[in-house]
Amino acid sequence: MRAAGLNFRDVLTALGMVPVGAPLGTEVAGTVVETGPGADGFEVGDRVFGLAPGAVGPLAVADRRLIARMPGGWSYAEAAGVPAVFTTAYYGLVELAGLRRGERVLIHSGAGGVGMAALQVARHLGAEVFATASPGKWGALRALGLDADHIASSRTTGFEQQVLDVTGRGGTAPAPGVDVVLNSLTGEFIDASLRLLSAGGRFVEMGIADLRAPEDIAAVRPGVAYRPFELLDMDPDRVGDVLTRVLALFEQGVLSPLPVTTWDVSRAPAAFRHFGQARQVGKVVLTLPPRTAREGTVLITGGTGTLGSALARHLVTEHGVRHLLLTGRRGPEAPGASGLRSELEELGATVRIAACDAADRESLAGLLASVPSGQPLTGVVHAAGVLDDGVLASLTPEKVRAVLRPKADAAWNLHELTRDLDLSLFVLFSSASGLLGGAGQGNYAAANVFLDALAGHRRARGLPAVSLAWGMWEAASGMTGHLAGADRARIARGGLVPMSVPEGLALFDAALADGRPLLVPAPLDGAGLRALAEAGPGTGGVPAVLRSLVRAPAVRRAASGARVPASSAAQGLAALGGPERTQALLTLVREQVAAVLGHLTADDITADRAFKEIGFDSLTAVELRNRISAATGLRLPTTTVFDFPTPTALAERLSALLAPEERTDAGELERLLESVTVDSEGFHELRERLRAALWRWDEQAAEPADGAGRTPDGDLDAATDEELFRALDEELGAS
Repeated sequence: MRAAGLNFRDVLTALGMVPVGAPLGTEVAGTVVETGPGADGFEVGDRVFGLAPGAVGPLAVADRRLIARMPGGWSYAEAAGVPAVFTTAYYGLVELAGLRRGERVLIHSGAGGVGMAALQVARHLGAEVFATASPGKWGALRALGLDADHIASSRTTGFEQQVLDVTGRGGTAPAPGVDVVLNSLTGEFIDASLRLLSAGGRFVEMGIADLRAPEDIAAVRPGVAYRPFELLDMDPDRVGDVLTRVLALFEQGVLSPLPVTTWDVSRAPAAFRHFGQARQVGKVVLTLPPRTAREGTVLITGGTGTLGSALARHLVTEHGVRHLLLTGRRGPEAPGASGLRSELEELGATVRIAACDAADRESLAGLLASVPSGQPLTGVVHAAGVLDDGVLASLTPEKVRAVLRPKADAAWNLHELTRDLDLSLFVLFSSASGLLGGAGQGNYAAANVFLDALAGHRRARGLPAVSLAWGMWEAASGMTGHLAGADRARIARGGLVPMSVPEGLALFDAALADGRPLLVPAPLDGAGLRALAEAGPGTGGVPAVLRSLVRAPAVRRAASGARVPASSAAQGLAALGGPERTQALLTLVREQVAAVLGHLTADDITADRAFKEIGFDSLTAVELRNRISAATGLRLPTTTVFDFPTPTALAERLSALLAPEERTDAGELERLLESVTVDSEGFHELRERLRAALWRWDEQAAEPADGAGRTPDGDLDAATDEELFRALDEELGAS
């Protein structure tokens, strides 16, 4: 046994609401270990699925008539979520109800296993489908194509009036209501559903908690057929025939497997609780562990790198893995590869180091095909990746591709090429940058978010997967070895504490034991997070996913203008006199520069030395801008550091922005002129007005104080050509 689908009857059994001794589990998927007489068509090792009472356990005995081979591309969990629900839905709607094209059907609990299967079957038959579900699951029904008119709540009987309203529009035949009800509810919900059926209607009862007597139904709803059934009580030949017809529809592409939520069998109580609280969409499936990773081969991409080699040692010494396949771009030629192989072999492992680009699908397929059948692939750890940092505007397609290819493309290839293998381990090395954000790492963040999503995608299909969004490692690796002290300090200021290799490997083990598809092994700096919260939004603040961990100070938001909420320190700066304020701002700028570059004090920051000369790049320039914005309350452009390239120039600019009332006329004119380009609206009119103003100012500057030499308005004969043109401009209003 590899997977067992849970049904509502299993929950009732666990709650003691059906006779004690009823077997748990009906839907199964696994491999054949033995065949008996008459079990033609199957061999030991075949991947099969079907119906077998008592499937929750390591072995199950199945009737040949109720078992079929698993289609290619299906996981065990997906297969275990198919047989009972689709056979029930098909038998109820086709065999018992005789649902026909154009008829209306109401499917209760439409987001559950049988409900979603029935919705597919009903739409294939050409019926108009109404479905109920709890409001939190309506999104799943919308995704299957139902509109708001055809979705109602399963928490109240309001669905009755909604169906009558929708089907009664137009006032023409057929009469309001539905032709078929596929029921799994109880009490007043049954009564409301019956009222939707007219003579000739069919009420198909799948539930076992509130069975009614057919004569009672006939008394209150004459002409309505009441047809209860229980799949396990049916003749196996009949069930097998229905299952065969259902599988034919899958082969034709008419039906598709349901979404599944998987639980390891060791966590069965949690799975029953989840099911009993009606929280599932689709199927709940218990999975049983395959052969452990130690019994087969474990592939580690990036296996010769700093982290990959540390993990290889850990898998051998702590997990008992005995067969390793380590890949990298240089394979056995990578620095330290030979020594790593010798070390692992001394620990008792067989090791193969291969040069393989996992992003090259053909190359990876060839590598996987070369794994010995005696040590089949049982685990994958994707630890490869590269960095190519840059601010968003600098991320060319080439820079994005360079990062996504070894991360995302390789991960997808690993997923597709191993999804039919019985893996017990599929681990993706992601990064917290995808969840928290990271300056200059837009491409890297995107690649890692893809890995996180892939883990969720695999788990939804019942495949093993966990994505580990690692924080910062102390050990320099191929991706982080280029980082200078300032870069590491910048990352640490984001609230992450660099972890040692032993700490990281301990978190790796904890993540495997946890069972969730996405985890963040990243020690946090509480004090650093509080400092970010107190610094305010100008620094970018605390990442959204961490904000519940710290209490941020309350801020007041300005109604409008270029200023953001200012701290008391910023208000104090604005209150200082011009020279004093500029000096205070220079001190502030130097301190922030020192912090960004990782200096303990500002003593080494020269006021008139260019930022570029002391090591600033686009990333550190943005961080400096953010820090100064937070300290001053000013909203500064991203190019501030390059527009004002020294601490002194930047301090003078900040001083002018903090106290705009002290601007000189020349300074204000310069500011306005900087805002004008040849593409600005009204540029040509403005240019002519400026020319006229210059002429007027030139004339005024040339006039004697007593007015001597002024050309009288009427003395045009004595005026020069220039004076005549100027007079015409003034008369026509050019000035």
